[in-house]
Amino acid sequence: MKILLVNDDGINAEGIQVLARELEKEHDVIIVAPEEQQSAKSHSITITKPIVVKRVNLKGIKANSYSISGSPADCVRVAFDRLLDEPIDLVISGTNMGGNLGTDILYSGTVSAAIEANIYNKPSIAVSAEMKDGEGCYELAAKYTMKILDKVNHRFMESNTVLNINTPCVDDDNDIKGIKVCRIGGVIYDYYYAEENSEKEEISLVISGRRKKELAKGTDRYYLSQGYITITPLQYDLTNFKLIEEVEDWL
Repeated sequence: MKILLVNDDGINAEGIQVLARELEKEHDVIIVAPEEQQSAKSHSITITKPIVVKRVNLKGIKANSYSISGSPADCVRVAFDRLLDEPIDLVISGTNMGGNLGTDILYSGTVSAAIEANIYNKPSIAVSAEMKDGEGCYELAAKYTMKILDKVNHRFMESNTVLNINTPCVDDDNDIKGIKVCRIGGVIYDYYYAEENSEKEEISLVISGRRKKELAKGTDRYYLSQGYITITPLQYDLTNFKLIEEVEDWL
């Protein structure tokens, strides 16, 4: 299978390189990733300045690899428009440093790159690895991405679907309780630390954490906290089809 591999943490991030080495064992991979960290860029694209594309050699990786001076969504757009010599079968985005759960998917560059592939009518996977003590469990995420891909291969490849995968950070594979297909979790709000500068009459705000909240059962946040790998199918069409006729009646 021919796979386009992208991310939002940048081409030198450990997550994408671990995943590339695992995928190359069985598949033909091309890498197109931001030259710098692009987390939380959501679905932004570059329209006011040129995008610089550079060929990159990554240690221990044989895939043709390119860095671009744009966003994760730009990576997919540039790949399809300029860099792919032949059609690809699948786009994988990741592995992200930290989970993309609940409303995180609205801000995530990792998920947005996978959704951009969906716009190009390609099945795609977004992969995110939970962190522990500042480190991501990338080997486990790569291993289970391959396992999931093998399981869903036939029907998934014939669909136009985004699978959002999150893997827990555990000490041993035996600690993985299973795989849960589930809905996204609720909102967990970031909170800000404020520094005031009275001379300039301004306040500087820095995200410094998240407010803890009880996790709703049946959601990705809940199952990940229990040691499960989570999979949530997504689509880019945000139309609420059930409400179309009702809104027509309003008008």
